[in-house]
Amino acid sequence: MHPPFRLIQPDEAVTPVIVASPHSGRHYPKAFVQASMLDQRTIRSSEDAFMDDLVCEAPRLGAPLLLAEYPRAYLDLNRSRDELDPAVIDGVTRVVTTPRINSGLGVIPRVVANGRAIYRGKLRLAEAEMRLNTIWQPYHDCLDGLMRTTHAQFGEAVVLDFHSMPHEALDSLARPGHRRPEVVLGDRFGASARADIVDALEAGFFDAGLVVSRNAPFAGAYVAQRYGRPSRNWHAVQIEIDRSLYMNEQMIRPNGNFDAVKQIVTEVLSRVIGNEGVSLPLAAE
Repeated sequence: MHPPFRLIQPDEAVTPVIVASPHSGRHYPKAFVQASMLDQRTIRSSEDAFMDDLVCEAPRLGAPLLLAEYPRAYLDLNRSRDELDPAVIDGVTRVVTTPRINSGLGVIPRVVANGRAIYRGKLRLAEAEMRLNTIWQPYHDCLDGLMRTTHAQFGEAVVLDFHSMPHEALDSLARPGHRRPEVVLGDRFGASARADIVDALEAGFFDAGLVVSRNAPFAGAYVAQRYGRPSRNWHAVQIEIDRSLYMNEQMIRPNGNFDAVKQIVTEVLSRVIGNEGVSLPLAAE
């Protein structure tokens, strides 16, 4: 079986920061693709494509990097394992009702972007449980272990959970004469992270010339809720970056600004990690 995630450790841990990308996985099992009614490009529309590449310098800066291998359309690691959607999974007996499930975006998604259905029929409960046990659980066991180990070493742990958002997701925030947000920082309105951590992220993106919003329209989902416990010195921030900044959303490929956005992300990480003296030859990559 294909591994559920990649964990890239730094040569030396120098920071309480952990960098994660739970939605950039692009291993699409053959049986899943065959069971879907979507073409290859459409099924990738909910993927945080190339986010793993944007954050790949984290280990060289001294922070562990946790990357999902399976795509969000197959299993959403930013959901509770209890968020099972009876509209797509046959045999669900304990129904948890959330807005995410109602919109088709439970832990086993029913739809991709723009509400397009993934499957022709329903999945067996055994199939859903297999995905949860072999992908969801190992990923969160790993992240939980990283948080505990980091906290023990540094006295605190901070997970920066990187995501991308469709450009159209910000339509509701667009105002005439104003630039729409290009980065959204979610700390569940202060409940999942200490303020100075979010301030440092905001300042880093702002200094790079980007428009930053907090908690609108994304305040942070399961990862922020589960791992953001400031009272015990566990912090979690969800970071959403407008896909149109660095990729062609229709063709799902990097655009001409990709290297510049990667440089911005790396510099922001450097500031938050506190390892700004590291020289990273991005132009040579």
